[in-house]
Amino acid sequence: MPYISESSIQEVKDRLDAVAVVSEYVKLERRGGRWWACCPFHQEKTASFTVNPDLKTYYCFGCHKGDTVVKFVQEMDRLTFPETMEQLAGKTGIELVYERSSGGDIPDRDEAKKKAKEEIFELYQRISGTFHHFLLKKPEAEAAKQYIISRGTSIEMIERFRLGYAPADRYWLHTFLSQKKGYSGEFLQSSGLFSSRYPGVSLFSGRLMFPIADRQGRTVAFGGRFLPGQADGNRAGEQPPKYINSPETQIYKKGETLFAIDLALPEVRRTKTAYIAEGYTDVIALHQAGITSALAPLGTAFTDDQAKLLGRWAEKVILFFDTDGAGQDAAVKAIFACRRNGLACAVVTHDASREADAKDPADILKQYGARALKEKANNFAHDFDYLLGRAKSLRSANNSVQGKARAVAFLFPYVDLLDSGVARDSCVEAIADAFGLLPAAVAEDYRRYALGQGAGRGDKADKAKEETHSRIRMNDELALLVAMAANHASPSEERLFPAFRAALEIHEIHDQRAKEIFIALEECVRYGETGMDEILARVSSPELRGFIVEKSASGEFSVKSRRLMEDGIRKIKGRRLERKQEEIIIKLREVKNEGQRLEANGLDVHGLEIRELLAEKMRIDDELNSLKQGR
Repeated sequence: MPYISESSIQEVKDRLDAVAVVSEYVKLERRGGRWWACCPFHQEKTASFTVNPDLKTYYCFGCHKGDTVVKFVQEMDRLTFPETMEQLAGKTGIELVYERSSGGDIPDRDEAKKKAKEEIFELYQRISGTFHHFLLKKPEAEAAKQYIISRGTSIEMIERFRLGYAPADRYWLHTFLSQKKGYSGEFLQSSGLFSSRYPGVSLFSGRLMFPIADRQGRTVAFGGRFLPGQADGNRAGEQPPKYINSPETQIYKKGETLFAIDLALPEVRRTKTAYIAEGYTDVIALHQAGITSALAPLGTAFTDDQAKLLGRWAEKVILFFDTDGAGQDAAVKAIFACRRNGLACAVVTHDASREADAKDPADILKQYGARALKEKANNFAHDFDYLLGRAKSLRSANNSVQGKARAVAFLFPYVDLLDSGVARDSCVEAIADAFGLLPAAVAEDYRRYALGQGAGRGDKADKAKEETHSRIRMNDELALLVAMAANHASPSEERLFPAFRAALEIHEIHDQRAKEIFIALEECVRYGETGMDEILARVSSPELRGFIVEKSASGEFSVKSRRLMEDGIRKIKGRRLERKQEEIIIKLREVKNEGQRLEANGLDVHGLEIRELLAEKMRIDDELNSLKQGR
């Protein structure tokens, strides 16, 4: 089975710009000679996440998460190590070299899978361009183009979102790809573009096409809108679905993807805020109005996976859903998804303004223009206030005692998702005020509800405790070995470990964790490796790996490395000599006591031993004095 050659891996790591790589995920700012950001792994308002461009590591002083930049990309994008290296190689312009392990000519399934994935990416990108050309240039797409323009969408937005048109002939795409472009029937059948029952029939025909891209801007799927008066291949009298979407494939998981993520991400990173609308045209309308952090789920409700994805860059989500019942129900579910995943949430409000007859962003853009849409988007309410209003409407529909109880209970799932006891108590009081109830009565009902739900918050708290970084106590030996690791991984400094190794042997080190770093560095020197990736790969303890990254990130070992090494060696040698001195003193005491007992019986057999011990003690005293004087 082929694997990426070590030389290729090292070339990618050597060429990586750590700041540039991490900046694709979080907004880094340079302060005091270091790069800082709010941590993408936990919610925080004060930046405690730092990147070390020399060591190519990251570390968060808040949640204690840290490792190399390669590991950062691997975790953020949920990739395997080979996939991460392939992605980073593409960014650095390096062509990876693969080597084959023992196995001869056995087919490499992983390599075949990777190649098929790349071919599907290429196919979707090519088709996206073809559909876009059809919409802008082909007469048969004129009705589709006029339809989207009539919705108030500008040509600029058509270009930015690469909107397209799928020809009405359901066989055209398969014929074009198989006969003119040479794609095999088997490959096309696995692409997600054609009917599973009728292989030559395209899923999309006579439709306005919305390309769906991943974070890197690669087309991974399509959404297609049916246009009135266009053929769709259905039997006479049947109304085709308004929208159809690509099925899931090896490059597309709809629950983990958001429409316009590639276009919205820069603004989401900058503002820490994302707008979520229901559909493609709503997102395009918001972007046209200047709300360029707008995205949409893909034919499904806003999912927990999508909320987790956004949580990498955003702290707050603003929901701009339809005013109809389905849209408002979707808003409630989306609020819970946000809160479950640590995102603050708000909802665009709908009132008796002039836009009240427009149910979604696309309608507002069409009827009232971009300025009105932007004003509307900036008129939002806190998620609890929105839910409280919904609860009041439930009570209005049924003003009985049972109706009031159900309205109050409607709010309990939200209250239960709050991590703060103060926030929960405040919500309980607000619910009591809204419905004219005693706070104690509402609190008691909530307590019963919470007990019936199981220890939801307790489970989260236990998990957080399990994930809490286990602290390692610093000592002189660990400090010295971490300094050596930081120095060895830094390309800008003279590497000191060979000199350190010549001055100090491993048996002189007592701390087991320091010994583990020592061994890792010895192996790196032996194999000519210099990166922090290589050092950490040779450390077995996750706890110790995190400790090395944390202390390296602090910058305390990046200044006067040689002085740190020399002082550290003196301290360790001094500690060793002091321990040996203590052992001699104890031995002298024992020998003297034994000698006194023997002298009482007329014997003297320990005089020579005592003189030798005293001579050794004097020698150690001289060494200690020399160390203290820096000789």
